[in-house]
Amino acid sequence: MKKCLADFDYNEITNLLKDMGQPKYRGEQLFKDVCSYKSFDEMTTLPKTLREKLKEEYFDKALYIEKYFESKDGTIKFLFKLNDGNLIEGVLMKYKYGNTLCLSTQVGCRMGCEFCASTKDGLVRNMTVGEIATEVYAVNSFLGGNIQKREVTNLVLMGSGEPFDNYSNLIGFLKVIMSDIGLNISARNISLSTCGLVDNIYKFCDEGIPLNLTISLHNPFDEDRKKVMPIAKKYTIKEILDACEAYFKKTKRRYIFEYVLINGENDTEAHVKELTRLLKGKPCHINLIRLNEIKETSLKSVTDKNAYLFMDKLVKNGLSATVRRQIGVDIEGACGQLRRRYIEEEKNEGTSN
Repeated sequence: MKKCLADFDYNEITNLLKDMGQPKYRGEQLFKDVCSYKSFDEMTTLPKTLREKLKEEYFDKALYIEKYFESKDGTIKFLFKLNDGNLIEGVLMKYKYGNTLCLSTQVGCRMGCEFCASTKDGLVRNMTVGEIATEVYAVNSFLGGNIQKREVTNLVLMGSGEPFDNYSNLIGFLKVIMSDIGLNISARNISLSTCGLVDNIYKFCDEGIPLNLTISLHNPFDEDRKKVMPIAKKYTIKEILDACEAYFKKTKRRYIFEYVLINGENDTEAHVKELTRLLKGKPCHINLIRLNEIKETSLKSVTDKNAYLFMDKLVKNGLSATVRRQIGVDIEGACGQLRRRYIEEEKNEGTSN
């Protein structure tokens, strides 16, 4: 199978072209063309003979936009098709400060969180460096952006998959996407959400990439957390907090806890008290999220009123907390929903034919 040029960083592309007898500046031209989501035919700064030779052995793009759906609030949900036919999702969220793209890092997920649609069919495979990066390239191009005028300003690694479960490709992606020759997205504009793979949090501390670390907490009691998050059977909340403290000491960046509010499960006074005991005085923030209900579980979301009441109690206890704005609800904004529905529809069409 052909390799994909997006899987190569700048130095690797330069060396590739050097081996093909090309001057060094061709490497920068090709790398920028890949970051600009150009097809071989659009790479007109390169000689046609070189483009034809590259076509024989490489894919110019790692994925394509299969479908997209725009919400009434401006959010856009993308269904991407990879070169092997697998499907992943991405979500573009528009804010006053810029455009934030939520990325997937795996096809499916093996973490098994009860409330998440992307994990219901398990992990298909890890995404490559180029596949993760090309989500950004494709959407930036879709919005009319390029390297000189980037339209995607912020990234959140919170789509399908657990980023730290695809560690080496994650690091490769971050180095490519932060390259000043390419899109040059600052670490401060990148957030990574993990369910709490403690060993890899410590490992990431030494990478020297001070991005915004977000932990999916969802319950302050270990035994209750195990019921909705299987990873809690391996790592305790104390171990997660210790890892977060290590990250703060290395980067001086406060960490964030995502907390999906589930009616009757993690929204009581006891949960407020335990969150306060665990987190008061720590350099962190709690991002409260109203559950985006999926048909695969019976879990129900809290009301808007109760979400804000829960937030108020945390704030009165001295914690930093906000309720995340709900966006893209009318286009199945939660991770994995669109992909699962599309696959089911394809199966049903195949059966009826």
